[in-house]
Amino acid sequence: MISEMTERPLASWLGHDRLEGEVLSCLTIIFRTSGCSWNSCLMCSYRHERYPVDKPHGSYSDHILSQLRWVQETYNPDLYRMVKIFTSGSFFDPTEVPLPVLQQIAKAFRGKVVIAETRPEYVQVDPLQSFIHDIDTGTEKIPLYCAIGLETTNDLIREKCIRKGFTLNDFIAACSRAKAGGAGVKAYLLHKPLFLTEREALEDMKSSIRTAAMHADVISMNPCTVQGRTELERYWKHRAYRPPYLWSVLSVLSDSPVHVTCDPVGGGRIRGPHNCGNCDKDIVAGIRDYSLNGDRDLIAALLETECGCKEEWHHVLDHEMPHCMPLTR
Repeated sequence: MISEMTERPLASWLGHDRLEGEVLSCLTIIFRTSGCSWNSCLMCSYRHERYPVDKPHGSYSDHILSQLRWVQETYNPDLYRMVKIFTSGSFFDPTEVPLPVLQQIAKAFRGKVVIAETRPEYVQVDPLQSFIHDIDTGTEKIPLYCAIGLETTNDLIREKCIRKGFTLNDFIAACSRAKAGGAGVKAYLLHKPLFLTEREALEDMKSSIRTAAMHADVISMNPCTVQGRTELERYWKHRAYRPPYLWSVLSVLSDSPVHVTCDPVGGGRIRGPHNCGNCDKDIVAGIRDYSLNGDRDLIAALLETECGCKEEWHHVLDHEMPHCMPLTR
């Protein structure tokens, strides 16, 4: 469910997700906060979903706690084992989510597995240990995962095509601090940011998964979707960007040495990862099934799907160049 009301999260829903080879019932929450400290990524619209800057700073905590109370009143904790928490920026940024609020959130989800998204600079040992102390009941091997938007392991691509503001070494250091604090790490990778050809994006993802797997416990790949009010959208509207082909997504998943979850948001639509429109629905459904069941044969079968747009995809891989992209829409 989606809400614009300040006493509710931006969004929340129940579902299932795969973690460490197990499918868990999951509650996903996107809290509205004071916003991202970095606020510069070219493809992100969540940085716009913040409280007004003229709001009294002390009231931010009250608004987050109000959202938390709504979640507690709305969702029966028996219906989920894992909680995925997103904010307008970073969950462990103390100016965005103050320590007393972190403590209240931890107590609200005690006994659950928590996956919380944050930038690497906010992954610090003491806050993580404190949070784990409040959620851990001894039932989960790893009660907390820090989810970091690494996006790519190529520093040049991350800086010039995404404008993320940190390096691979920053991510690796954050992984070390997370593990020292008793937390696991989930790495988010972004398939086909701005300025990359279809083949460059495909090869970058394959390389990034291999490198990220050496440091992260879990990897999730996000095929790029064109969100509103972003620099990416501006290029897309000027016909200078196309989201990745679903064929490319399948190719990356097929080649991965580890299981990679993938939810192709907007799959089959013009703003999201798509093929021609005829084969998209079944492929998107298959990718989502694979994310849960880990069946590599399913991905192989999807890659064998017969559709005329596969030839177009191969043509794009072979002939699209940086100075004449995208070749297709």
